[in-house]
Amino acid sequence: MRKVCNPSQFVADVMTKVPPSGIRRYFDLASEIDDVISLGVGEPDYVTPWHIREACIHSLECGETSYTSNYGLLDLREAISDLFSTKYGVDYDPASEVLVTSGVSEALDIAIRAITNPGDEIIVVQPSYVAYVPSVMFAGGVPVVVSTKLENNFKLTADELEAAITPRTKAVIINYPNNPTGATMDREDLEAIADVVCEHDIMVISDEVYDCLTYNGGHTCFTSLEGMRDRTILLNGFSKAYAMTGFRMAYALSSPGIISAMMLIHQYSMLCAPITAQIGAIEALRNGQNEMDKMVRDYDRRRHLIVSGLNKLGLECFEPKGAFYAFPNIESTGLTSEEFAEGLLKEQKVVTIPGNVFGQAGTGFLRCSYATSREDIGKALERIGTFIEGL
Repeated sequence: MRKVCNPSQFVADVMTKVPPSGIRRYFDLASEIDDVISLGVGEPDYVTPWHIREACIHSLECGETSYTSNYGLLDLREAISDLFSTKYGVDYDPASEVLVTSGVSEALDIAIRAITNPGDEIIVVQPSYVAYVPSVMFAGGVPVVVSTKLENNFKLTADELEAAITPRTKAVIINYPNNPTGATMDREDLEAIADVVCEHDIMVISDEVYDCLTYNGGHTCFTSLEGMRDRTILLNGFSKAYAMTGFRMAYALSSPGIISAMMLIHQYSMLCAPITAQIGAIEALRNGQNEMDKMVRDYDRRRHLIVSGLNKLGLECFEPKGAFYAFPNIESTGLTSEEFAEGLLKEQKVVTIPGNVFGQAGTGFLRCSYATSREDIGKALERIGTFIEGL
């Protein structure tokens, strides 16, 4: 008789060290409850604008259903290159310095894998998107966490970065505007970070997927800083700015050697991003500015509504300058982040995400997305008030 197999013994050791996404857990809980108001999802509540959908439909009717270049459609790469040249004054060669990916999540994954040798340290600035630390671990790297602070409006300081750098440091991952805090960094802040990066000869992975969702001043593109273009892998996409989350459409910008290395991983794992989504992305870049501006204006109104409402309820909330998240401090209630979020969901049917899901620096906070209607934000605030009164 042949030996009985235990399939679990073949699972890689790293898989036992990476927990499931804490965000998904709250979505699963919410799916079991009726009349839920969600402040949890990091997704625009808008449908993708009609002109973008129409371009995709037309392309399908024309039979455009083939593979594309591994790098993506040249028309799309040229449009991305034109955008950064016009908007930020940074030039990228569409032939060798632009890679189209299936979402920023893929771009992040292959960027880390392309530069990480086993044991390399990658600094992760927290609170951060939940995929950063696992992506470093999957690549065989060692995540080194730097915790930002409320008193600094969750901005990374040069001293905090410098203190985390060792001889094994390869890169730092930054994300501004930030998910989950909504924090931004101005040019002066980023210049100080750039000085440290150059002094220690490390790379930067800059996730700027929320660059278009910036309030009270424009976004500073990290690669527009002196000496940072060739030292940075810049990640961006279409999900947030153009309400195209389901299209899974994004891109990476960097020097030819880095993009070529990323393309190899992309080539063997994904091959290419879907052609229909790429055609939709071209239309978004060519004709999507007006619809985007409308969404941003509405997000801004919602931002003021939710921040003001949370502060009136006694939940200290600094003013987020970007993205579509508020990050209130709930320590005054005496509950932990998870206790507050679970109690609020079960008793008042409002979904929020505990701040500690995004790292230790988020302990005592909640992520509240205002990518939902003002009516629902108002109802959610009422329910949160009722929950607090009942504690």
